[in-house]
Amino acid sequence: MKIGFDLDGVFINKPYFIPKYIIERLYRTGEKVLNYRFPNNFEILIRKISHNPIFRSKIKDNIKFINELSRTKNSLFLISSRFSFLKKETEELIIYNGFNKIFKGIYINYLNAQPHIFKDEVIKKNKINIYIDDDFLLIKFLAKENKQTKFYWLNKNINKKITKNLLAITKLSYIILSL
Repeated sequence: MKIGFDLDGVFINKPYFIPKYIIERLYRTGEKVLNYRFPNNFEILIRKISHNPIFRSKIKDNIKFINELSRTKNSLFLISSRFSFLKKETEELIIYNGFNKIFKGIYINYLNAQPHIFKDEVIKKNKINIYIDDDFLLIKFLAKENKQTKFYWLNKNINKKITKNLLAITKLSYIILSL
């Protein structure tokens, strides 16, 4: 089985000191609109600072789970929509956490495409069977575009089926039921 994972919000926490609504304003054109914008120079500086590992801790349970899952027959893919201005930070993070040894494929959005379009293309190209992300609007779009793929929205509060191929989960290890 081919399983894809987002990076931020799945393996790396978002910065605790920045409220969610501010993060949404820095990334999207609107809170309920699936349209991401490339940041201006000042916002790039803020985002580079906020991506420092000091401000973004590992999600230890999820990293432990992915290490265990990597010992199975499944092929694992890391699919992140981080933009090119975070290339150095992202590559250091991947090596530091050993992700380069865990994942069969690592796809990062260094060409600065719209994140949902980038992830849709990677999922289709690699024929991903299962994909996990913490961005609800994005994963809802992906689920509509990829009916044969099972999607999991990783969140803090809800465990339930949303659509035929989209489920909400509060723990990454819950995907084991699909394997």
